[in-house]
Amino acid sequence: MLKSFLENTRGLTSALLLIANTLLISIPLLSFALLKLLIPLPAWRALMGKLAVRSAEFWISVNSLWMKTLLNLKLDVSGLENLKHDGYYLVTANHQSWTDILLMQYLLNRRIPFMKFFLKQELIYVPVIGLCWWALDFPFMKRYSKEYLKKHPEKQGKDLESTLKACEKFKTMPVSIVNYLEGTRFTEAKQQKQKSPYQHLLKPRAGGISYVLTALGEQVRTLLNITICYHDDQIGFWDLLCGRTRKITIRIEQSNIPNDFSGRNYQQDEQFRKDFQIWVNQLWEAKDKQLEELSNR
Repeated sequence: MLKSFLENTRGLTSALLLIANTLLISIPLLSFALLKLLIPLPAWRALMGKLAVRSAEFWISVNSLWMKTLLNLKLDVSGLENLKHDGYYLVTANHQSWTDILLMQYLLNRRIPFMKFFLKQELIYVPVIGLCWWALDFPFMKRYSKEYLKKHPEKQGKDLESTLKACEKFKTMPVSIVNYLEGTRFTEAKQQKQKSPYQHLLKPRAGGISYVLTALGEQVRTLLNITICYHDDQIGFWDLLCGRTRKITIRIEQSNIPNDFSGRNYQQDEQFRKDFQIWVNQLWEAKDKQLEELSNR
């Protein structure tokens, strides 16, 4: 009973600190977003974007401070060497919980460029936060389902066009683009429904990550492949805040993206599609074996 009370107290304290930090940082971030929106000069917008990113990095630094103080994390991490804050990275990881994102920010903040996620076009209209995402240069993209494209074949390829347009600004600035190959968080129920051949992973979806390489293949030549293994049974976001998620092993591996993947069209180039799927599946087979080894430690 006492242990549960102390854990929930820690969780409430952590949540309040996170909320307070978010509210405070939202003031300058929203200011930069509005200034960027109101003055459509390219140089001015670039400056406001940089200031917005600095605000977001400060937000992560404050989060890291209370995480170190309250959560008593026992992290076994390798692969943080030779990272560049002014580099270009394509980042992928296995995905099990919202905790993954907080941990990646905790470890990689200011070691690599601020991490950006592809967002659905509709999210730009979310009040306040949509504007903040736009100010931070998060790429918004429009995706069409197979069913929609059957009814509207004229939209074929338009999603790729929107991705290319969203990534245009990254050709002149360091960037880290995050793409979760599984497309969703791992659960045993999803694994069984998919009939996934992997013990610890869902099937990878190669399409999304190929769009990034089509748009930014000349700039982004390094894959940052992150493997996260939790050694506690409770790994939810609230569990992390309560201190119930503590023992975590994280492996970060850098590798070169094959040169011939640059600028090719995944939808139209059948050979590229086959080669790309083989490459992604090999990454996932190695990750699954690594997770098995780490979980048995």
